[in-house]
Amino acid sequence: MLATIAGDLCLLLGLAVLLLPLLATELSRPRDGVWGGVVLLLGLVLVTSSDRLRGAPMLAVICSALLISRLGAEVAQSRWQHLSQEEQKRLRSKERWATSVQQLGTSFTTLLSNIGSAFGSLKPEPPAANREEGSNRSGKRWVRPEDSNQQGTPEQTPSAALEKPKEVSAPKSASEDG
Repeated sequence: MLATIAGDLCLLLGLAVLLLPLLATELSRPRDGVWGGVVLLLGLVLVTSSDRLRGAPMLAVICSALLISRLGAEVAQSRWQHLSQEEQKRLRSKERWATSVQQLGTSFTTLLSNIGSAFGSLKPEPPAANREEGSNRSGKRWVRPEDSNQQGTPEQTPSAALEKPKEVSAPKSASEDG
């Protein structure tokens, strides 16, 4: 029971650390994503292996969780103190957090729509029998423009393109004449 609760808290904390660069860029650092992933992994292990953690291993997990949370609190306090007064004031405002959450929601909906369109493009194409004659896979038809001259000149006929070009004799130079 205790391992499951600790695992759930680690999952929430890991998700918060992963979202920190998106919500509060002033407080985030370059390697926060790695540490958020490690905390998520710890939470996942705790939740899935809670039945095996009894006695001394559970005591070790609780002690390590307390040490990690103490270290995390000190890091958060240090990051907060390194901010200027203006940045601290801005981070305390409701409007800034509302804007960040709104931007996160917009990004999330854009991600979902892009995933949906990607999966939509993977659906199988209709069989050739259902397509219109002369159309390709996209449904576009290739139509040749109407010729103003219905009889066609030799340059416009396809057979003219297949004929061999006529050999043109090169002009004779002065050395060949003599």
